[in-house]
Amino acid sequence: MTTVRALMSALVCALLPVQSTPAQQPPAPPRQDQPEILRVQTELVQTDVMVFDRQGRFVSDLKPEDFELSIDGKPRQVEFFERVTAGSPSEETQLAAARGASRKGAANSTGPVPLDRGRPVFFYIDDLHLDPSSVYRTRNLLTKFVDQEMGQNDEAAITSASGQIGFLQQLTDNKTVLRAALAKLVFRNYSIKDSDQPAMTEYQAWRLDNYDRDITDYFVDETMRNNPGITRESALSMVMNRAHALLAQAGRITSDSLAGLEGLVRSAKSIPGRKLVFFISDGFFLDGRNSDANYKLQRITSAAAKSGVVIYSIDARGLVASLSDASSPSQFDPSGRLQRASMGELSASQDGLNALARDTGGKAYFNSNALEPAVKRALKETSTYYLLAWKPNQETKESRKFHRIEVKVPGKPGLTVQVRRGFFGVEPAPAANKTRRNTKQVPVASAPRIELSKVMNQPFPEREIPIALSLNYLNVPEKGSMLSASMQVPREFFSFAPVNGKETAVVELGGTVFNAKGQAGAKFSDRITITAVTPETKGQDLAYGHPIFLGPGLYHVRVAARDEKSGRAGSAHGWIEIPDLSKGQLTLSSVLLGTRPSMLSEAAQNRQDALASIGLSVDNRFPSGDYLRFLVLVYNAARASADAKPDVAIQLQIVRDDQPVVTTPLKKVSVEELTDLGRIPYAAEVSLAGLPSGRYLLRLTAVDRVNKTSASQQTRFEIQ
Repeated sequence: MTTVRALMSALVCALLPVQSTPAQQPPAPPRQDQPEILRVQTELVQTDVMVFDRQGRFVSDLKPEDFELSIDGKPRQVEFFERVTAGSPSEETQLAAARGASRKGAANSTGPVPLDRGRPVFFYIDDLHLDPSSVYRTRNLLTKFVDQEMGQNDEAAITSASGQIGFLQQLTDNKTVLRAALAKLVFRNYSIKDSDQPAMTEYQAWRLDNYDRDITDYFVDETMRNNPGITRESALSMVMNRAHALLAQAGRITSDSLAGLEGLVRSAKSIPGRKLVFFISDGFFLDGRNSDANYKLQRITSAAAKSGVVIYSIDARGLVASLSDASSPSQFDPSGRLQRASMGELSASQDGLNALARDTGGKAYFNSNALEPAVKRALKETSTYYLLAWKPNQETKESRKFHRIEVKVPGKPGLTVQVRRGFFGVEPAPAANKTRRNTKQVPVASAPRIELSKVMNQPFPEREIPIALSLNYLNVPEKGSMLSASMQVPREFFSFAPVNGKETAVVELGGTVFNAKGQAGAKFSDRITITAVTPETKGQDLAYGHPIFLGPGLYHVRVAARDEKSGRAGSAHGWIEIPDLSKGQLTLSSVLLGTRPSMLSEAAQNRQDALASIGLSVDNRFPSGDYLRFLVLVYNAARASADAKPDVAIQLQIVRDDQPVVTTPLKKVSVEELTDLGRIPYAAEVSLAGLPSGRYLLRLTAVDRVNKTSASQQTRFEIQ
């Protein structure tokens, strides 16, 4: 029991410090995420390609000489070629190699698919073009993805064109956040309505504007019948004015929807690797005369090429027999002109979905009530791709026109090539911002904090300086729930310079806590001077912890660090849910992790000073073969009627790639010598020996055997 108490004390104390202190640990091992990977400057342009056979299977044995690449119809030599597994640990390294490669080929790995794959997946919900039944189907589709299809290391974001999901539309692996985002997805009525008679639909207006004789004659005849005495020319003018007003309204809605998608695609550029975006919509019309939809599609295609994004479109209407519904006013037309004109409405509404997918290297899925297979197939199809890099000429780089990309596999009939169709050499300038700028001079002293705030408020973490963020909570007697935001910053990214004969670096640190609505609450900032006493200490990481007392709720924490001399900065984001213990339900605190080196002697293992030297891990990276130590507190355990004591048992599971690799039997939690039975600590350790390097999930499940309830808590860690 003394050992357990000492371990608990050590881990809890590691969670509490407010002051910033450098972590006392050995120099960090070399990292794979060196910033040089992100700062490579090169003349090569990357193009990722997928090739499938007639059965829809990825063709995995192609070589560089099998491909024929052309830009605007002119052939380009493939300077770099490699097969890449999306989400694998090596993907970012392969992409960096392509940006800086001078070789003409690379070894084509045909080995097994690596473990620990994690992929960023975005769902862009075009709720400006969704009817109520489509919203329902979409919500069910995404619920199944979150609950059943989302991998252990995947991250997902659920966003909408209207912005109704708000602050929750962020990339995360936290399923609580994703479920909260889905709960905000409701029907919003943005449909185009025409109050005149006979009622005109958007598609009919589009056909009118394109001089469809059947539609034009029908509406002109009906307008003359409803307005006796007017001439045919006046009736035609009235009909065309109605059509133009309707199309202008529809064009604004479509433009807003595509602008949101473009913003998402562009912002995803900062995320390493290939990104998959699902565009879910009821469709829209590509009206080149009254909207900028076609131009927007080109901009999205170009942005996707530069951000590494592939779009898969899904028609949320499912299997559609007719676009007319019960709310549509019936129109009597014995001549059959309306029926003839409406025959192409469904396919026309799907043209935009098809163009988005085809031009960004993806696919479109139409006319099926089973939407889940579309998501599964897209995830499988985009899991592997060929990376081709080529050198653009000066005209391609400097031209403002849209350049067409074409990739073929000549001599191999029956293969389907999916590739992005084009890009702008020089991106068109955005619309001028006429808002008057604030010319007030920023005080020099606050400038670093403003730069730090800019980095912190980016939609995705900035990795120029990689930061590990650990968010943990526990309930402190007489104070309530405490959130500890701990960050670890590698010192090799700091700029040391001699000051008074010592190597010194200055680091700005900051953080902000937001609630689920995006409202900023607690903030912290600090300026730390780091002195390297020896060359060895110069390589040690910097650890910083800040405790915050908060009420129950879902919180988002953003932290950032900036090297004062070089101006380099990095950030990290994280979510945490603090439960409401007043409900009296069985609940667990965060799982706090530490490690014990395997070489400690048995005597040293049991010494309190040795236990106290093992602090809370921030990055949760542990050497293979060490012992993983953990602590969790059990709240609100029921008392047995016989002895008024709780009866709680805990089971541990270690999971890799959604498969359990370690499962322990239930073990009773001792409550002897405890005076506060409302907070029952459980501490133990598990050997990491025999577990290969990779990313894991540690899951603890507590079973209250008095009232037959259970609660779980989990945390991620990595074996190096």
